[in-house]
Amino acid sequence: MARPSAPIDRDQLLAMARAEFNARGFAAARMEDIARAGRISKAALYLRFPSKEAIFVEAVRDLIERTLPELLPAEFGDVPAEALLRQFLPLAFMRLTEPEFAFVPRVIIGEGANFPELARFYHDEVIQRVLDMMAGLIRHGVARGEFACANPELACRTIAGGAIFAALWRVVFEPVGAEPIDPLQLAQAHADTVLAGLLARGEPN
Repeated sequence: MARPSAPIDRDQLLAMARAEFNARGFAAARMEDIARAGRISKAALYLRFPSKEAIFVEAVRDLIERTLPELLPAEFGDVPAEALLRQFLPLAFMRLTEPEFAFVPRVIIGEGANFPELARFYHDEVIQRVLDMMAGLIRHGVARGEFACANPELACRTIAGGAIFAALWRVVFEPVGAEPIDPLQLAQAHADTVLAGLLARGEPN
């Protein structure tokens, strides 16, 4: 007699939900398909997550909580700001272009107008947190005399924009025939461009 399979855990369910949202988008994704992938009943899935919106939020939040600590340390200490930026951008470009993550901006941009609560969640818990990290990095560079930047809150949007562009290119344009990008090469070029504008220069002779 076959032994019953082990109960699926929360992390596995969230991974399956991400796969469903990646394949179908938010509106077309179905709780019954997520439950079927997890070999549990739809009722059992609803006991864990009361709605499709709830499982989407938790699936994205789980990614963010695991990813943000990888991108930058909580405390910058005496680490040069340029080194921190050159650490952040390749990691951000790689993570955001992975299928597990890249579907999120695509879904929000494509369906956010119909699901404004999801767009607000993405703004508050993803975009704003990344922007705050980047603004903090820029202020760190200014305080050390490495960077010259009058408005870190605006500058950080330029930095983050390159990573979002890379994610959209990978999941929207490459599937319809656009030339593939190398996320690491793009991150390096973006870092060079950003630093050309941020690095402080001595007074002209």
